[in-house]
Amino acid sequence: MRTLTPVLLLAFGASAGSLAQAQGCGSGGGVTVCLTATGTASNVQLGWTVSGTVTSLELYRDTDADPNGRTRIAVPASSARSYVDASANTGMSYWYWVKFTTKAGSYNSGSANATLGTACTPTAITPYINANGSWAQTASATIMTSASAILGPQPTSGGTWSWSGCGTAGASREQTVQPPAACTAIATYTNSCGAKTQQAFSIKVGTWTSTKFGGGGYVSGLVFHPTTANLLYARTDIGGAYRWNQPTSSWVPITDGLGFGGGEASFHGVESIAVDPTNDQRVYMAAGMYTSGGNGRLYISGNRGDQWTYVALPFPLGGNNPGRAIGERLMVDPNKPSTLFYATRTAGLWKSVDSGLTWAQVTSLSSAKLTQDQVNALGMNSAMGVETVVYDTGTRGSGSATQTIYAPIAPDYVQTAGLASNLYKSTNGGASWTPVTVPISGYHIPHMVRAADGMFYVVFTKETGPGAGGPARLYKFDGSNWTLLNSNDSAGYGGVSVSGTGATTRIALGVTNTWGSFPGQQIIRLSDDGRNWREIAAAMPHTPADGGFWGWPDDVEIDPLNRERVLHVSGGGVWETRNASSATPSWNEVVDGLEETAVLSLATPPAGAMYTVINSLGDVGLWVHTDLATKPTLSPRTEWSNSFAADMAWSDPQYMATIGVVLGNSTGYGMWSGDGGKTWAKFATYPTGVADNKGGEASIAITARSKAVWAPGNSVPSYTTDNGATWVATNLPAINTIFSRAYHLVADRKNPNKVYAYDSGGHWWGTPGKVYTSTDAGHTFTLSQSSVNAGLAPNYFGNTSLAVNPNAEGDLWLADGNAVYHSTDSGTTWTKLSNFASIFIGNPWADVQGASAIALGKAKAGAPYSAAVYVVGVSNGVWGVHRSDDGGATWTRFNDDAHQFGGIGVIAADQNVYGRIYVSGTGRGMLYSN
Repeated sequence: MRTLTPVLLLAFGASAGSLAQAQGCGSGGGVTVCLTATGTASNVQLGWTVSGTVTSLELYRDTDADPNGRTRIAVPASSARSYVDASANTGMSYWYWVKFTTKAGSYNSGSANATLGTACTPTAITPYINANGSWAQTASATIMTSASAILGPQPTSGGTWSWSGCGTAGASREQTVQPPAACTAIATYTNSCGAKTQQAFSIKVGTWTSTKFGGGGYVSGLVFHPTTANLLYARTDIGGAYRWNQPTSSWVPITDGLGFGGGEASFHGVESIAVDPTNDQRVYMAAGMYTSGGNGRLYISGNRGDQWTYVALPFPLGGNNPGRAIGERLMVDPNKPSTLFYATRTAGLWKSVDSGLTWAQVTSLSSAKLTQDQVNALGMNSAMGVETVVYDTGTRGSGSATQTIYAPIAPDYVQTAGLASNLYKSTNGGASWTPVTVPISGYHIPHMVRAADGMFYVVFTKETGPGAGGPARLYKFDGSNWTLLNSNDSAGYGGVSVSGTGATTRIALGVTNTWGSFPGQQIIRLSDDGRNWREIAAAMPHTPADGGFWGWPDDVEIDPLNRERVLHVSGGGVWETRNASSATPSWNEVVDGLEETAVLSLATPPAGAMYTVINSLGDVGLWVHTDLATKPTLSPRTEWSNSFAADMAWSDPQYMATIGVVLGNSTGYGMWSGDGGKTWAKFATYPTGVADNKGGEASIAITARSKAVWAPGNSVPSYTTDNGATWVATNLPAINTIFSRAYHLVADRKNPNKVYAYDSGGHWWGTPGKVYTSTDAGHTFTLSQSSVNAGLAPNYFGNTSLAVNPNAEGDLWLADGNAVYHSTDSGTTWTKLSNFASIFIGNPWADVQGASAIALGKAKAGAPYSAAVYVVGVSNGVWGVHRSDDGGATWTRFNDDAHQFGGIGVIAADQNVYGRIYVSGTGRGMLYSN
């Protein structure tokens, strides 16, 4: 018999009351048996492993390590692998052996030692949660919908973990949870002597919700998947992209998350979307707002836009340039979907053969690239370049690249590249191209579509759009011959879509730059292959009846699986009919979930006010929200206008005022309401500077009913004490107009005689920022020398912010674009916080602003500071909204990667609800946190 020397295994993380554990192994007859013994509060637990085949087992025990004199305590079955010794005496140490018998004889395991204890002390759990990118010692956290949190309690070793609730599973100490709703996770820790401890983790799920307005901006294109019902995408010029959700009849934003954060606002201008006809999960999106803004990106998704990866494109895009409804520029080969073509504005035609990862110019068409000078020379017409790509095929998924391809060319690129026609054709997959003789030259071809029988329907229009004027033509093309189907000399043609074949082909045609709804008007024309035309939108029933559906129907789509469903875009969203064959088709504005207003500023009233927030918007003016779940109705109704800013009297919040510009006649305005926004009137007079400065760099501060200080752009601010009957210039210094700017004005909420003015310097190469303080309600101001000494960075007006703590007099917060500064003595002294810093990448200007906006809201219960402070910026290298509850001593990220909204421009905080803020995304309307 051969016995191995026992190897003692010490228990990890044992508390003072935990007991010993040991292991011993022994071999014989080709079998190895290893025994472990663990003492608990009530018994000794034995366990063993067997390598080989045994015919019988016996268990022995003794009070010392000498096997002589040991006592047999059990004869378990040969298949047994554990035993509980409940007969041991408390406090006594025991040594145990397993005697095992094989065909060759009997042998012993090594000994294992354990002690039955009087108590096994449970081990305390210390809870930790990582909810927003950093760990905090806490057992509760709030995360946003679709965000995740990591639960990571301690101790980190010595025992075992088990979990339940919130989607937790397994025995890992760290658990990542992503619950759709509030939940509780229970962690159970079993220490080395068997004592169990439990810890509950409470996870609350907050949400980001779009405030209801509906549409509000230009949807420049709609893209159906050709074979999957109701799979539809919408692209917008400044507000990202959306996917249609049929069960809720609403749109889901798909460009709010990673890839669309701070410094990435330009990629909310979407120039083109393409779907893979053979894979309804795969979608591509080309993004870049202006050709002057550098090269664009190609976003790639394998789950319908829920998540994206992206690659840099070697050419610029113009999602918000003129001609933005021309489309689609990006196309996937339906037979070989790894092949993509892109029709660029400035660099000709490009091709990818690896699903968009790399690109090469199709020089067989042209190698010409427009220089920036050439683009600038085109003026407001911008550059149109190659306008779209059309595959001549009725098959999908053959594996061989489609050979016959058409490429419509804009007049500007025809001239630059020295081409012979506005339309080119390839019959070898793009290896070579030949010009196609067109029936009318020098026109744009905004849309060219192929019917199932191989017939093409081609729009020719003189201008680029959106809302292009005439003349315009629609032709049918069989590859050789052109047939005129429709013409218009006074209006333009935009979108065209077809369904069916031959004489049954249904054609829907958008007539652009025609305004109003009345008999005889043309907006959407419907035809049976061009033989008979009838108007199906103008003078037809629309819901809502006052919705502006005319003017810009530059993309029209017939549902490929339901020809009764026709949609068209407009300057304010999307319109749809589901009964196109009716003599009087009914139309609905399908904009639920699609929020594309451009928020220019936000203002929240004191707690208890009759409204929630004042929303100053581009294009549609100012609106006062009383119910965040419904479209607001309170507005001065300045129609097509920009509202730059608004404020209210803190002691009398029913009095409010807004300033802006009417876009139709480029006239500045200021209006006031004394009843919480129900009725409005223009100020009788305006300060100097209003008439000449129409940009959004402006601000207004209300100190009391009928008393305000107004800072027009590039002007000396003025004040009124008689509700705008007269205005008097303040003594603030004039500011230069090298780069448009204005003073940021804020009124102290505890002492309305104090007003603060902040000159941000205009641009990163401008003059350093300065702060001025008034103690006579904004009539005269004194420079804060400390703000000069602080070295406030010069920055653009829109990248800077000044805010007051409404609960403490003289408590100011300032974001100079790069950093955060705090003053508690009305600007006499300033302290720079070290938490925020811009991200610079090889340039003297910031690629991502370190601190661009500040707001103060209701304080957390029991917090040491009287307000919650929210900053949009970069903390510890991470961009987002960051919150402090202790006056700036510590900060936590407030949003998450899934909620970045193309960057956040302006922010306001609620005074009634802790943790509620209102923000603007890039073209995403106003959103608020729950």
